[in-house]
Amino acid sequence: MMQTAATSQNDALDRFITVYTSLRKDNLNTLDEIYSEDVVFEDPAHRIEGYDNLSRYFESMYTNVTDCRFNIHDHAVNGDVAFISWTMTLSHPKLEGGAERAVNGCTRLVLKEGRVVLHRDYFDLGEMLYEALPVLGSAVRMIKKRLGQ
Repeated sequence: MMQTAATSQNDALDRFITVYTSLRKDNLNTLDEIYSEDVVFEDPAHRIEGYDNLSRYFESMYTNVTDCRFNIHDHAVNGDVAFISWTMTLSHPKLEGGAERAVNGCTRLVLKEGRVVLHRDYFDLGEMLYEALPVLGSAVRMIKKRLGQ
């Protein structure tokens, strides 16, 4: 039986979710299963082109964190585009004394031939990073509070 394009994209998304929910320092090589060689990865702080550069970025990121885990909540596929909502729980020795921080976000993926060619993460960089830094954190929280009034 021939696989439909929709089934193929759902399979690619399922593989992506499986890799990300089990991603740890010792299995970063599993990223090779989901990304194309010419992938473009973007988040609020980075734009990375090419799988080799992305692989180096993940190695650096996971070397510096104590722990980083993803909990996937919802996901949907529409043609070649997939969306995922998630909570990332991370701890870094230089942020709040290594305490765990939970950051909510979502990802937009563009899939081609069963692989991710574009990965764009959306999350609050202030929530993830700036609020955890001494001095700057209290300033960011104060600004957010004032905006909410």
